[in-house]
Amino acid sequence: MPVPMSHTEQSEVKRMAKPRILFIMHMPPPVHGAAMMGQYIHDSALVKGSFDCRFINLAIARGLKDVGHFRFGKAADYLRLLATIRREIRAFSPDLVYVTPNTVGVPFFKDLVITGLIKSMGCRVVAHYHNKGVATRQDRWLDDRLYRLAFRNQKNILLSERLFADISRYADRRDVYIVPNGIPSTVGTPSPKASGGPLRILFLSNMMAAKGVWTLLEALSILSRTTTGFTCDFVGEWKDVDSEAFKAKIDEYALSSRVFCHGGKFGSDKEAFLRAADVLAFPSESEAFGLVLLEAMQFSCACIATDEGGIPDIIDEGRTGFLVPKNDPQALATALGKLVADRALCASMGCEGRKKFLEKFTLDVFERNFTATLASLLEQS
Repeated sequence: MPVPMSHTEQSEVKRMAKPRILFIMHMPPPVHGAAMMGQYIHDSALVKGSFDCRFINLAIARGLKDVGHFRFGKAADYLRLLATIRREIRAFSPDLVYVTPNTVGVPFFKDLVITGLIKSMGCRVVAHYHNKGVATRQDRWLDDRLYRLAFRNQKNILLSERLFADISRYADRRDVYIVPNGIPSTVGTPSPKASGGPLRILFLSNMMAAKGVWTLLEALSILSRTTTGFTCDFVGEWKDVDSEAFKAKIDEYALSSRVFCHGGKFGSDKEAFLRAADVLAFPSESEAFGLVLLEAMQFSCACIATDEGGIPDIIDEGRTGFLVPKNDPQALATALGKLVADRALCASMGCEGRKKFLEKFTLDVFERNFTATLASLLEQS
């Protein structure tokens, strides 16, 4: 008959066991920044080696076109998600629950119920925010009350120190940890960019007005009045910008010989555009971080993006690229014009960007920072 362990022995076994973390996070599909980071965490050998992990996919949208649209099946999927979370917490008894909630709109309300359920079951919670927008709604009476509820009794992970201002009304800085995103370093030393021919500009994101599609197209129209030394490839899945309207605008601006749209590209097809590009233009109107900038830097592309969210932590103004105001086609055209006129500057920015990527934004760097942050949270009483 086995001899029961003493209290001291039981405590030692518990101390030596891996901490239990339940990860409730977005994973593909659909494919977007938060989902990709969720997939990286799910697949991380370092995370799984450091903790006893279980995973629940927070996403109930079946694709990008399903995001933000009502579907009768979504309600049933959501109820099943809540039941799964409740069941998993009871069975697993996690030491920490990691969740990636949204900050605005219907997704915020949906995730508020989820985090409320988790907290009601006595779990410690760390919320990892991949978007922003709290400050844009905090002066509304209902939103203010709900944000106070959402941020109560939880720790928070942000992608950049600059994003703290967005939640500062509701979160104490001592409860906030900064963990910049990172992506796999899968590219060897990129081939040197061609110094001759037109400057190759790349837009790589979903074809959405909020991602700056129309701003960039207008900037290209402005640029074309002073130079023909450029081409621009738009690569991304069609969303609220449709192909017919986009092509009509290209014709209106007389850019059909220099601007091309290709739809969504993935894997090696996407990489081919990054290898060929000299500069990434990403004039997004509201961005927390922008993984596409890291992808471009890995391929030695200079980057021009809006001075939004954590983007200034990625782009060093004048060294790895340029920062421009949002919704400002003239400023964007001016920045692009500088690189058309000075290809050596463009190449130098691309090289410096790749150096910064390798130093700060690889997946290995992210995994170490992320794992250390979770370990620190678990050590706290």
